[in-house]
Amino acid sequence: MPLTSFEQLPGSARLWIFAADHELSHADSERLLVEVDGFLTGWTAHRAHLTAARDWRFNRFLFIGVDESAAGASGCSVDALVREIQRLEKTIGVTLADRGPVLFRRGDTIERVSRARFADLAGGGKVSPDTYVFDNTLTTVGDVRDGRWERPAGETWHGRAFFRASMS
Repeated sequence: MPLTSFEQLPGSARLWIFAADHELSHADSERLLVEVDGFLTGWTAHRAHLTAARDWRFNRFLFIGVDESAAGASGCSVDALVREIQRLEKTIGVTLADRGPVLFRRGDTIERVSRARFADLAGGGKVSPDTYVFDNTLTTVGDVRDGRWERPAGETWHGRAFFRASMS
């Protein structure tokens, strides 16, 4: 089934965000996207083709969306997606499926640190509630469109790091 564009997905479309552990080169980005497009074109759930799309941002964030109004992603189809991402991690030499680290902006740079390290940075005043973070736990395309993906840390679950830091 041909891919749809990410912009054409409804706001209710289910979303997965995969964050690379480093910015990918143009060649690695192209390779990743060709492979992802190939997978999404044949992606099915209970033999029904899924209406899927992807988006690639900052050479580091892969968004996969599925319009579940016609056919929903099943547990097995989600497992297949994760297996494909893990295969691509090995092929390209990048980590994508690790949802633990915090990604945030420091100037024009996107940094990736453990949650514990982010809390340490908060405690040391190296990041603030105004530091922009990426919330890769969002579950719908509408969340991204509504501006909930990249926000000040104090407006997201990341803000707990500042509460913990003030308690120390």
